[in-house]
Formats: sequence, structure tokens, C-alpha cells
Amino acid sequence: MKIVKSIAKGVLLAGMVTGVSTASFAGGHGFKCKVSEESMAKPGGFPDRALTMIVPYGPAGGSGQVAAAMAKAVTELTGVDINRDHKPGGSGTVGMTAYMAAPADGYNVLEHIDDASSAHALDSSKPNPGKDLIPLVISQVTFSQIYIRSSETRYNDWKSFVAWVKAQGGKATIANVSKEGSMERVSMKFITDATGMEIQQISFDKGAPRYGALMGGQVDALFEQPGDVKKFLDSGDFKPILTIFDERPKAFADVPTHKEMGMSFTPLLRFRGFYVNAKAPADRVKWLQWAFQRGYCQDSYQKFNDSKFMSVIDSYRDTDGARTLINGAIKQYREVYKSMGMAVK
Repeated sequence: MKIVKSIAKGVLLAGMVTGVSTASFAGGHGFKCKVSEESMAKPGGFPDRALTMIVPYGPAGGSGQVAAAMAKAVTELTGVDINRDHKPGGSGTVGMTAYMAAPADGYNVLEHIDDASSAHALDSSKPNPGKDLIPLVISQVTFSQIYIRSSETRYNDWKSFVAWVKAQGGKATIANVSKEGSMERVSMKFITDATGMEIQQISFDKGAPRYGALMGGQVDALFEQPGDVKKFLDSGDFKPILTIFDERPKAFADVPTHKEMGMSFTPLLRFRGFYVNAKAPADRVKWLQWAFQRGYCQDSYQKFNDSKFMSVIDSYRDTDGARTLINGAIKQYREVYKSMGMAVK
């Protein structure tokens, strides 16, 4: 599992490149903004109208939530409105295609996740988010969990879930994203290989139908990140039975990790950020970098990240740190895909 360990290690080291420590971004616990400039003059009056943020996923999932929070923070900081345009489909490819076709004038920005890196790793004709795009800021890095309904009676923890799945003869189901080769799909492969489970992965590109499938009993479990389903955790409808991380976060002290359950792989982590076309005017890019990196420091955004369990891992990367993270992910995902026998282009 050395390949997978390299990916996770690269995620953590990317924060060290920018001189950021995990403790620096603990919300109200010693947070210090890394962007000293409280304001920046608009280059040539840019922007003199609202920005458009293309989001390649639905509004209810993690991308929709972080896009709304960052748009609010940047607007609070700059007074510039940001209109969000959700274009779900193809695990991010529909939104990415729409974004690359939009004018590269700086008025269009993109929210995207690690799927952009893994997509390029599998097919080099896909946009490279570290070269074809300029990362403005990576604002979330997080871990994943497996959830069941709290009212579930067929199983109530990871061990009983695994035993139940094995007894179903391949008929058990788990809600997940659709893209083969995504962080979620690769992680589930490592889990099923390690446990000997055979489970059908039911695909959903949008968060709301994915969560609704578990809530309504259409699937037996859900693979997701904790911040994305926080309202279901708060309401008591969902409960995690496995944390895919090296240690138990304090917020989930009663939930075992995959390592505690005998799985030796190092977890892949979800990262979300904001981008602009690399062909955009340089002075406009500089202003956007300031606006989004300083926007990360806004109280509203910090409170949002804290509420979504985003203080467990250092979530901040500036442009250079983001490129380090992205380039490392592309290289290592490519090696993972080759080891899995997937056709890498």
C-alpha cells in the first residue's frame, strides 16, 4: 500500500510547504490568517459586476455547501456578488467542460474537488487543475466515513455490518459517487479487498439523492464525508460505523477507524477548492487570489469549516501549496490506477 500512503502523505506535506501548521487553522483556537492585506485595489475596476461560480455538483452536497460558504465570505469581504451555477453530472466532468468553454476573463471561477486531479490522472486529455487552471485556494481537506441509519436493526456497528453484507450474497448496497477511479471508489475497493465483502455501489452524482437513498432505505449504507451529512448526524438519522482516517477524531471518539478494524491502507482524503482559468488576465488573477485566500479568513467561513469537522486536518492551501497537492495527487493516482489495471491515457 505504499502508493496510497504517498498520496495521503502528500496531502499533509502540502500544508507544510506553505508554512502552515494544522494548529493554525482551528477556528477560534489560535487561528491566524496567512493573508496580511485586509484590502486590495481593483485592477482597472475589475470586477465591476457579479462573478459567476460554476459548481460541478448539486447544491446539497459538500461542494454546494462549500461554494455557498466561500461565495458568502468573498462577498462579505469585497462587496462583489457571486452567482453560483450548479452543473452536476459525470462526477464533475459536465461542470468542468462548461467552465473551460466560458470566457477566460476572470469573471468566471470554478469550484472543484480532487476528482479534477484524478480525472486528469486517468486521462491526460482532461484539464490539469494545476496547469490549465490557477488554484485560488484549497479551503477544505477532510476524511470519509461509512454511515447507516440510526434506526437500523439488521446491524449496528462495523463488525455486524460486515457480517451481514457477507451473508447477502452480493445483494447488499452502498450509496456512493458514480465516477470509477474517484477517491470514494478507490477507497471502497481497498475496503472490500481488505474485508472480503461483496457490495453493490449505487451511483449518485448529487448529494441529496444519495442521502435520501439511505434515509429512505433504498440502500443499506452510505460512503460520505462527515461535514456533508452533518444535518443528518445532528438530527440523529445517520450514524457512522467506520472512520477512514489514521486516528479517531474527537468528534467521533466512539467510531472505530479502518486500521482498528484490521485494514492497513492509508486513507485518501477529499479536498475542495476554487480555481480560475489560467488564461485569465494576470492582474485579475492576483485580485481573485487575494479575495479567495482572504475570504478563507472571514469569520463566517471559519465558523462554517468548524461546523463541518474541517479543523481536524489543515484545510488551507494557497496557490503554491495547492499546486503541490494537486501535482502529487495526479502522479500518485496515476500509479494507483496502473496498479489496479485501469487504462491510463
